[in-house]
Amino acid sequence: MPPKIFINICRHTTNNEDNQLSNLQTNFAGINSPNPFWLASAPPTDKEYNVTRALKDGWGGVVWKTLGLDPHIVNVNGPRYGAVWGRDRSLLGLNNIELITDRPLEKNLQEIKSVKRNFPDRALVVSLMVPCEEDAWKKILPMVEDTNADGVELNFGCPHGMSERGMGSAVGQVPEYISMVTRWVKDNTRMPVIVKLTPNITDVRYPARAALNGGADAVSLINTISSITSVNLDTFSPEPSIDGKGTHGGYCGPAVKPIALNMVAEIARDRETAGLPISGIGGITNWRDAAEFILLGSGSVQVCTAAMTFGFKIIAELTSGLELWMEQKGFDRIEDFQGRAVGNVTDWQYLNLNYITKARINQDLCIKCGRCYAVCEDTSHQAIAINEGRTFEVIDEECVACNLCVNVCPVDNCITMEQLQEGDYDKRTGQPVIDTYSNWTQHPNNVLACTEEQE
Repeated sequence: MPPKIFINICRHTTNNEDNQLSNLQTNFAGINSPNPFWLASAPPTDKEYNVTRALKDGWGGVVWKTLGLDPHIVNVNGPRYGAVWGRDRSLLGLNNIELITDRPLEKNLQEIKSVKRNFPDRALVVSLMVPCEEDAWKKILPMVEDTNADGVELNFGCPHGMSERGMGSAVGQVPEYISMVTRWVKDNTRMPVIVKLTPNITDVRYPARAALNGGADAVSLINTISSITSVNLDTFSPEPSIDGKGTHGGYCGPAVKPIALNMVAEIARDRETAGLPISGIGGITNWRDAAEFILLGSGSVQVCTAAMTFGFKIIAELTSGLELWMEQKGFDRIEDFQGRAVGNVTDWQYLNLNYITKARINQDLCIKCGRCYAVCEDTSHQAIAINEGRTFEVIDEECVACNLCVNVCPVDNCITMEQLQEGDYDKRTGQPVIDTYSNWTQHPNNVLACTEEQE
């Protein structure tokens, strides 16, 4: 990173919890925090020691690792994590078979109360998971209220271990259960209620609607994705392996970000849930990721895997980077750009079929690796020619503008997509480009469109 940019980004870095970035202040479902970055409910938020370190480093808030009723949960004593790595050993995804807190409830409650007393300006939300019985919720909610926590997050997402006991995603996959339990909680607490949704479902809009119908103040998503990351080729058991056996776990990290963004966007643009506060979770590793979640409607963002990969001090890059970008874009507050991308998310059938582009290769940047030619020739549309001197050229007559070449090229901006302007000639179709919006619902090949016109 160039020194000048490094100085600009880091000029706001501070370990003083009273000196936060004013323009990053967030009010999420009535819960205030000095910045939108919260640590998600997970091992990093399991005890006062960790949480105190995180808040001193500048995190805006935490969601305390999920509490349950005593007798407390028993975790395995062997490995709890499996991983997927990139070629450079960068962590792409983390699979865990961790359960909710395995510490006594009273101990957790004492520490939550202590942290809130010491950091009154930070968001402190308590994740909860108890049996699907109203009395169980009535029992634990007053205990949490006594800690002065800012809110509760109902864990309806955990895909392993707890779901086998009728909790976690076993609740989150049934909209009727979501509404029922959320209503129980709303009827028995003064605290804001956030419902954490599972991604292990066909259409996330239905559980989001159920949460809203149950009175939820907000939703958070996504929880982890049910997965097996690998199989040990010597022991023939899934990783992590416990005495020669393995199980599915919850997948998180950078690899799940695209799934999370889509689900956040679906809730934000759904007519029934539009305006419902969303805490975005899933693969947030840097400030850019956070900006994308906020643009799609999130009011706060929760981070876990990135903290478990790099430590709590990544908060300096997250806050400073986001603030610098906001300054460059002219945004004074998070609300100024929150949800700005939602209106640009549409269904495929409404995409403009008259928007035409072609790939272009910058010969000055090309390193002649030939990857674009190989993938286009073998797996796409044979639209790149290899010429004398190992130069590569796009064949406009064959290029469908799929941009696969852009995505496999190892050099930034070496291959770009160039929009054809009105009046230009598209050599592939033999037709001039027209600057008129047209989508699939209007296309003559659409039998339904033709039928509607005839009627």
